[in-house]
Amino acid sequence: MSKVAQRLLVFFLGIPLVIALVWLPYYNHIAMHMLAFCASVLAVRELHTMLGSKYGVQPKVFVLIMDAMLPLMGILCAVFGWNQKYIDFTFIAVVLIIMAFETITAHTFEFSNSRIITSVFIVLYCGYFFTFVSKMTLFPNATYYIAFFLLFVFMCDSLAWFFGVLFGKNNKGFIKASPNKSIAGFCGGIFGSVLVGLIGYYLVPKYCDVVIFDGSVWKVIVTGIIMGFSAIIGDLTESVLKRSAEVKDSGNLIPGRGGMLDCVDSIVFSAPIYYWLVHIFFSASTLAAW
Repeated sequence: MSKVAQRLLVFFLGIPLVIALVWLPYYNHIAMHMLAFCASVLAVRELHTMLGSKYGVQPKVFVLIMDAMLPLMGILCAVFGWNQKYIDFTFIAVVLIIMAFETITAHTFEFSNSRIITSVFIVLYCGYFFTFVSKMTLFPNATYYIAFFLLFVFMCDSLAWFFGVLFGKNNKGFIKASPNKSIAGFCGGIFGSVLVGLIGYYLVPKYCDVVIFDGSVWKVIVTGIIMGFSAIIGDLTESVLKRSAEVKDSGNLIPGRGGMLDCVDSIVFSAPIYYWLVHIFFSASTLAAW
């Protein structure tokens, strides 16, 4: 099967499956939390291997446990209704444990700085950033907010690829981190995100009797532009990590996509941005608990 066919298969089967899991509200979206937990752990394995090829790293099992504490706290907050500030407290505790672990276990110290820095970066990138999806479950009409967050990212990625294939042949190479990315693809990704926002603004209230993007339509357009930009930068950031590690893909888990990191890079980068955009622009900011 060609890479294009594999990518289309993931698009038409994988994305609807993920959206369907979001639509299961039981125990405050426990199915989505479990998916985030699995994705986080798999991403840690890949990123630990990538960074370990160039830098000193702490033991993989230890870093996995430290990272898993964050999505696990997201699950506990969802099931038992705990204040989600516990997620932030857990992240601080994890960073302190990482530093303490290095202090106690290190026998030589020439790589201690890199071991601490790589571990903190891994749990920040693969763990803490993921928890902003968990925090979205506090929003009123959380199912819609989370579904549209994923649609922002997926549509940006899909239309960026589609526009790049059709119109990007002669305008590639403007980003050194990913020379195959084109200006046409960049514009297509932004267009896709804005389109998702406008659908949420105009059609969801009409056909679902739910208002999620309230206020001026310009807030929605700005949100779409920022989400498109953040999804693209998230993808490029992972490209930088892979180039520095001198690998083509983070893994081979997903047909046509590569590893788990290759699939969630834009989600990881965009989740905290979307969370704050909702707080800044829309009424969920006054109704959701902090």
